[in-house]
Amino acid sequence: MSDSFTGDWFGARGGGQGAGKPGGGLWEAMDQLRDMFEQRVMSPRVSRGDVRTAILAVLAERPMHGYQIIYEIEERSGGTWKPSPGSVYPTLQLLADEGLITAEEAGGKKTYSLTEAGRAAAEASEGKSAPWESSSRRDAARATALPKAGAKLAQAAAQVGTNGSAEQVQAAVEVLDEARRKLYSILAQD
Repeated sequence: MSDSFTGDWFGARGGGQGAGKPGGGLWEAMDQLRDMFEQRVMSPRVSRGDVRTAILAVLAERPMHGYQIIYEIEERSGGTWKPSPGSVYPTLQLLADEGLITAEEAGGKKTYSLTEAGRAAAEASEGKSAPWESSSRRDAARATALPKAGAKLAQAAAQVGTNGSAEQVQAAVEVLDEARRKLYSILAQD
């Protein structure tokens, strides 16, 4: 059997987080899992049109600066879509060039708000589902819930493995074994 399921896997490798401590390899594996998860599940591709529509929708409610817009879209999508600054700021510039938004600088931050033409454009999209409400986004949110919960569980297990006493580690193993059995019983149900 490869060492992916033996005790060696949990030993520290390289110089990453937890190197030299019991469970250090687990932290490295967690980091790799998180990176893969974020790339494949958390970052579905969206079109520039979706970014544009989302920005107009959030600015229709109140003026915001760029990072507030990014945060608001991420919140409304349930964390499944966080547009990058590299897509938001060029779109804001395009909207400004089209006369749909204005930018006012205060305290070193630009706050964007809709013009009358921008309000008309935002109202034209009312009644249609917002980009963060698409069925593919809802499916992505549902698909990410279980991996997120598993990653949180693995983090807790790693903490117990790193900082717990022998009795605490044994108790954690029993909890994880029971959780595994319960998960399989869910699949066995009709």
